[in-house]
Amino acid sequence: MLCEKCGKNHATTHIKTVVNGVIREYNLCDSCAANSGYATNSLTGMLASMFGDFTKQESLIPQTKCSVCGATFRDIAKSGKVGCGECYNTFYDELLPYLKRVHGSTKHVGKVPCSAPLTVIQKGETIEDLRNELARLVREENYEQAAVVRDKIKEMEAGENE
Repeated sequence: MLCEKCGKNHATTHIKTVVNGVIREYNLCDSCAANSGYATNSLTGMLASMFGDFTKQESLIPQTKCSVCGATFRDIAKSGKVGCGECYNTFYDELLPYLKRVHGSTKHVGKVPCSAPLTVIQKGETIEDLRNELARLVREENYEQAAVVRDKIKEMEAGENE
């Protein structure tokens, strides 16, 4: 894909802005991105700046190396990039506080496409599905389970009214 600004170079920076609900996307080359004020490798720079305090204290960092790629925590701190998947296990204690700060969590839950609804409703969890289930349970004279489903419906309806 070519840069949308100069039309000459390969676009390496993707910028997405939301202003007053209007989404605009730009694909720029490194030089056009830098000229527009967007730092290239901004995530790398941000991570490197967060790990920066450790790079100054080199003598205090144990020189443990990843068994797969051979990276040290100092290498990760300088580049802002983790060498491989095993580095997360090897440097777990050192990386954990930074992952929490950057991502807000240490559990990966995947991405949600932009076209997806804001909330994902599991099958059988809509009020309509629960009402159908309730009717089936009453027909089968399973009143105990029907009472549980009835209570779920009431909870969901109360949640919608708040």
